[in-house]
Amino acid sequence: MKVNIQAVNFNVDRKLVDFINIRLEKLQQYYDKIVGIDVSLHTENTSDKENKSVDIIVKIPGDDLVVKKTAKSFEEATDSGAAALERLLIKRKEKVKAH
Repeated sequence: MKVNIQAVNFNVDRKLVDFINIRLEKLQQYYDKIVGIDVSLHTENTSDKENKSVDIIVKIPGDDLVVKKTAKSFEEATDSGAAALERLLIKRKEKVKAH
């Protein structure tokens, strides 16, 4: 499974890339047909402290799952996005088993 990370208007550091890769690779234990994952990191132009946005697109056969999260840090946004994707992937797996 390939994880593509794209940062908009800034350079992403190695630690953040490693964190995102490790966190998202865990999604495979919930659904084994994941083709790839695209992650887009960007900061919102607001005065809020919660201005770090992460868009995660999980490519699976037949459909893509998309989650967008905003938090104080990219790690926090990635974590809540991954948690939401875990729930979606579990639902998807149950649906596939039911058919």
